Amino acid sequence: SFENMKIFSQKYKFNFPYLYDETQEVAKKYSAVCTPDFFGFDEKLMLKYRGRIDSGVMNSDKNIQIQRDLYNAMVAIKNTGHAPAEQFNSIGCSIKWK
Repeated sequence: SFENMKIFSQKYKFNFPYLYDETQEVAKKYSAVCTPDFFGFDEKLMLKYRGRIDSGVMNSDKNIQIQRDLYNAMVAIKNTGHAPAEQFNSIGCSIKWK
């Protein structure tokens, strides 16, 4: 719930905005399809990354190194202005549209 996300964001000291999209207008404009669906923007607020947070959801083998897709993309965007060419779709529950 949004109320629990407020508590969670304070506990973990989020230093970025957290959007509660009550009308689902923003999700529709970005063509979000599932939760979680991650969007990474550059310093000019241009969308550069859309995809999964990491490869862990697909790796049941605990010996495989998990790729931190969102983190790595944001570092690349910060350092070069470009996200990796290969981006993997988010995997999660489909959005229940109002």
